[in-house]
Amino acid sequence: MKIAVIGSGVMGSGIAQVLASQYHVVVRDIQADALAKSKKSIEKNLSRSVEKAKMTQEVMNDIMSRIVFSSELSDIADCDLVIEAATENANIKKAIFKELDQVVKVEAILATNTSSLSITEVAMATQRPTQVIGMHFFNPVPMMALVEIISGQVTDVNVVEKVREVVLAINKTPVIVNEAPGFVVNRILIPMINEAIACLHEGVASAEDIDTAMKLGANHPLGPLALGDLIGLDVCLAIMETLFEELGDKYKPHQLLKKKVRANQLGRKTGQGFFTY
Repeated sequence: MKIAVIGSGVMGSGIAQVLASQYHVVVRDIQADALAKSKKSIEKNLSRSVEKAKMTQEVMNDIMSRIVFSSELSDIADCDLVIEAATENANIKKAIFKELDQVVKVEAILATNTSSLSITEVAMATQRPTQVIGMHFFNPVPMMALVEIISGQVTDVNVVEKVREVVLAINKTPVIVNEAPGFVVNRILIPMINEAIACLHEGVASAEDIDTAMKLGANHPLGPLALGDLIGLDVCLAIMETLFEELGDKYKPHQLLKKKVRANQLGRKTGQGFFTY
């Protein structure tokens, strides 16, 4: 099986890295510098595993030999599975899927790594909606064991099974989800982060104490505010807005979350969120 990953950012690079343990992978991006950065990132991650004796240099070389970095659409035309890992924006994703539909062979499966958007909406931008599915990997991809596999309204059951086999082959744990806003993890997780933000805004406790309370009281490895900073507060806001639009007032994004995003205080990636990095 040959697999394409569309987008060479943090998620795309991580997905390509884990897939290449078993499959030939093409990482496709329109920007050459982004592809070079992706290759360097994957090499750095694998080198770290070699240094820690978690893999041999030979295994690392084999993995890298199975990854091609390309800006050419023609290089993904014969892929059996295409995983899109672009910006979390429905219009951008639909435009990508419309293009993929015209380029990739007719029997190929098209998957989106969306964290909350409608699989059905994306699927209907193609002429093969039964072959469109969600594959929600979690960041950092090499470390996180879970992949949510999300069926759209018309996704074929055989497509679900084929994707499940891929997830198992790369030593990840699949959970099968019927399409719903936020799927399973983000339907529960992001509102919890939003509620932690409300507690902070109302002066219930400091950011540090809120996170300590949840780490020690609920046995969470990371507090909700630090987790929001890790995910990216812009991503948290986008997911909350999707939940709010689909499910109503119970999921209204907190005003402080909006203010943080407007100020570009997005968390770890900008150096400032609810904590300073």
